[in-house]
Order: sequence, then structure tokens, then C-alpha cells
Amino acid sequence: MVGLCIITASPAAAAAAAPTVRLTPPTLPPPLRPSCCAGSLGSRRRSPQPPLATAADAPRGGPIPEPEEVDQHFLAALRAARVRDEESRRSDPLFIDPYAAVLLSHDVAHRHMDHLVSHAVACQDQYRLTTRYIDDKLQSLISNSEDIRQIVLLTDGMDTRPYRLSWPRLSVVYDVSPGTVFSAATQQLRGSGAKVSRNCVVLHTPLESPDLQEGLSKNGFNGNRLSLWVLQGLPLPTTTSLENLLHVISNLAMKGSIFIGELPNFPDCTASMDMVDYEYTSKSHIVFRMGCQ
Repeated sequence: MVGLCIITASPAAAAAAAPTVRLTPPTLPPPLRPSCCAGSLGSRRRSPQPPLATAADAPRGGPIPEPEEVDQHFLAALRAARVRDEESRRSDPLFIDPYAAVLLSHDVAHRHMDHLVSHAVACQDQYRLTTRYIDDKLQSLISNSEDIRQIVLLTDGMDTRPYRLSWPRLSVVYDVSPGTVFSAATQQLRGSGAKVSRNCVVLHTPLESPDLQEGLSKNGFNGNRLSLWVLQGLPLPTTTSLENLLHVISNLAMKGSIFIGELPNFPDCTASMDMVDYEYTSKSHIVFRMGCQ
């Protein structure tokens, strides 16, 4: 079960979707093995965007240090990367992620490919559609606002949006994700030449931080400026972990900030309703829409 959520503190924060323009997709490296795809998504209309090579602040990486043990967070991130790679190779893809194949070139992915195939991402069509929606919504919001230059990506550690999307000048992208996964993925991506947009920076805060709010603040997050929060892939095992995350966001985000994203399946969630609508704080209105049960 996955879901979509949009949190806004001000109706004026919503922006119209940017018009799509058909571009020639970049050449992708050959897949590791034949694609194993879920059912058809019907009509696919996507304007593939080539990767934007940008900032000089990203050092080139070398060989990736092999993790002593491959944890489930690492494998979950690789499974999601595999879905993005498969989608990118379709004749009319919903999105283009040329860096997903780079992540799948990791030795861990090669050794555990059978596992990645047999334990594929649940609801792959939903994941593809959500990824496309988040890409478009994120780009539309930052393109139509000169005030949103703090973007917080709550990810699985292998989110390639900092490298494959175009960011306005002086944007600061904060990535919150499992530390080991992010470190391995970053070295792999930067070793291949991936860079963020010019005059922009990516800063990481490990999910394992004892105080996530303090970690973001130490990285320079400014609660007196608007921010855009994007949730997709962040390991949230229980509804309590989601509630703790929302408390952090509520403490850091000023009025008018926006939260969009995808909710994971919560094993401890017993609510039978399809949609829950409630007030979380005095400055935020939250709508959870669950699906793919």
C-alpha cells in the first residue's frame, strides 16, 4: 500500500504545472539483464529531460568501499533504482533517470540481482506514476517561486533528483536518508561525473542522526525561509516514525512551506478508511491518500 500526500500551509503556494516539451532522451548504458516490468500504464506522455551536469563542488569519486553487510535499506534502494532504470528504457517513458543504471553497476547490485528481481518493488506502476508526479510538481513549484530555495528530499539514499533535475541558482538541497546508502550512492554517482546544478549544493543529514532537527539546522537549514519537503523512499517502519518526522517538519518549516510525497505501507496501520483528513498543527493541513492495497 502506498499513498500520496500534499501538505500546504498556504493556498498561494500551489503553482500551475509547467508545460512539457519533448526532448531527445539521453543514451542509457546497456541494462544488467532483461527488464522485468509490471503491467502497462496505458498512454505514456513524458518529456524526457537530459541530465544537467553542473556544480564544481562535487568531487569525483573512486571505487566504492564495499559495505560489510548489505542491509535491507541498501537493497530496497537498489530495487527502486531498478524500476527507474526500466522505465527510462521504455520507448515512451514517464521520466528519464540516466543515473539509475550507474547505481545498478555497483558490485552489490550485481551480486544480489536475483534478489532484486524476485523481491521487486510492490505496486511498480504506482511508483512510476508517483515519481513522475513528484518530478513535475517539484519543478513547477521551484520554477514559479523565487522564495523556495531550500528543498529537503526525504529519500532512500539513492534519489538522483539532485543530479537529473534542474535547480534554480543558489538552491540548497538537503538529503535525509540512511547514511551508508547515501555515501555509497554518492561516490558511485560522482565517480561517473554526475554533478548538481551550477551554484547549488547538496547537503546530507543521516537518518540515523540522534536529533534530525538539530542535524538539519547544523547543515544550515533556515527555519525563517520557505522550504519544500519531498517524501519518497525514506524508511518509515511505523506510523509513529511518520508522526516523529512530521513533528520535525512542523518545528522547522515556516508558514507557507510545502510538503509533497509518497507514503509507505505501515504494518501497524489498522485504519479502514481510504483517506484521513485532520489538522496536524495550526499552520499545516495534511491529507493522506492511501492506495494500492
